[in-house]
Amino acid sequence: MAKIDFGGVVENVVTREEFPLSKAREVLKNEVVAVIGYGVQGPAQAMNMKDNGINVIVGQAHEFSADWNKAIADGFVPGKTLFSIEEAAKKGTIIQYLVSDAAQRIVWPKLKPCLKKGDALYFSHGFSITYKEHTGVIPPDYVDVILVAPKGSGTSVRRNFLAGAGINSSFSVFQDFTGRAQERTIALGIAIGSGYLFPTTFEQEVYSDLTGERGVLMGALAGIMDAQYQVLRENGHSPSEAFNETVEELTQSLIRLVDENGMDWMYANCSATAQRGALDWRPKFKAATLPVFIDLYKKVKSGEECVRVLESTGADNYRQVLNAELSELGNSEMWRAGAAVRKLRPAKK
Repeated sequence: MAKIDFGGVVENVVTREEFPLSKAREVLKNEVVAVIGYGVQGPAQAMNMKDNGINVIVGQAHEFSADWNKAIADGFVPGKTLFSIEEAAKKGTIIQYLVSDAAQRIVWPKLKPCLKKGDALYFSHGFSITYKEHTGVIPPDYVDVILVAPKGSGTSVRRNFLAGAGINSSFSVFQDFTGRAQERTIALGIAIGSGYLFPTTFEQEVYSDLTGERGVLMGALAGIMDAQYQVLRENGHSPSEAFNETVEELTQSLIRLVDENGMDWMYANCSATAQRGALDWRPKFKAATLPVFIDLYKKVKSGEECVRVLESTGADNYRQVLNAELSELGNSEMWRAGAAVRKLRPAKK
C-alpha cells in the first residue's frame, strides 16, 4: 500500500499504479463473479468488470422484470450469463450481494445455502453485517466476507469508469477463510474501476455512509436549499433568481472549483465580497448544524436509523409512500423552477 498524507494524517491506500488491472485479472482469472441484484450498484459494477475482462454472471429475480430486462439489454444472456439468484450464487465463486439493504434480509435465507466452501461473499455496504441482529445476515464461517464500497451512486460508478476516471472506494475484510481475502478484495476494487482504495471496517463504512447520506450529501443539502430558496422567495425574489442563487451557481460553477483544488481555492477565485461573507458565516452554519450531526451519528451508531430503514422499507405501502414523498419534492416550486432553468442551459457541444 502507498502511504499518503491526508492533511497531516498518514493513511495507507491502494492505487492503480501499485495494483494495476493486469494484476487484478491475474488474481481473479479462476473466479466467477456472480453479481446478485441488477438494481443500483449491480449494473455499474457488473458492466465495469465485464469491460475489464472479468468473468461475470448476474443473478436477478425474474419477478423484477425491469431489472431482468435491463440485464439483457446490457448484454447478459439468460441461461448463459443471466440466472436466478440461487443459480447464479451456486455457479459463482465470488458472490457480490448487491440487492438493497432491505432486500438482503429477505433474500438471505435463499442465498445462504448456495454458498460453498472457499467462496467470497462481497458487499458494497456494511449495513447487513454491522446490524446483523436486525437483518439476520450472519455468514457461515467457511467463506471470505469482504467489502468494496464505491463512494458514489451506481450511475456515477459507471459514468466515471467510461470517462477513464473512477470513483474512489473503501475496502474491508470481515472474515478471511481462504487466506486470500484481501487480495481478492483489492482485485475486485480495481476491477470495478475504483480511482483508489482506502481501508475501513464494515462498521466504519456504514456509520460514515449513513451519516453522509442523511447529512451533507443529501439530507442537509436539500434542507439548506429549501430554507434559502424560501427566504429569497418570501422577500420578493423571482423563482428564477432564487433557484439560480441557491442551486444553479453551486452545481454549475462553485462545486466544480471545489472539486478541482478545494474549498480555499474556490473562495480565492470568488469576489472579495463573497469571500468575506462566506468566511464570516461559515462558523455560524457550523454552530447551527453541529448538534444535528452529533444527534445523527448517535442514531446511526445505535442502530435507530437501521430500524427505521427496515421498518419503513418493509411496509406493504412503502412504494406508494415513497413515490408520494418524491413527488412532493419534485413538484415543489424550487424544483419546478429548476426544470425550467435546465431547459434554458445552452446545449453541450
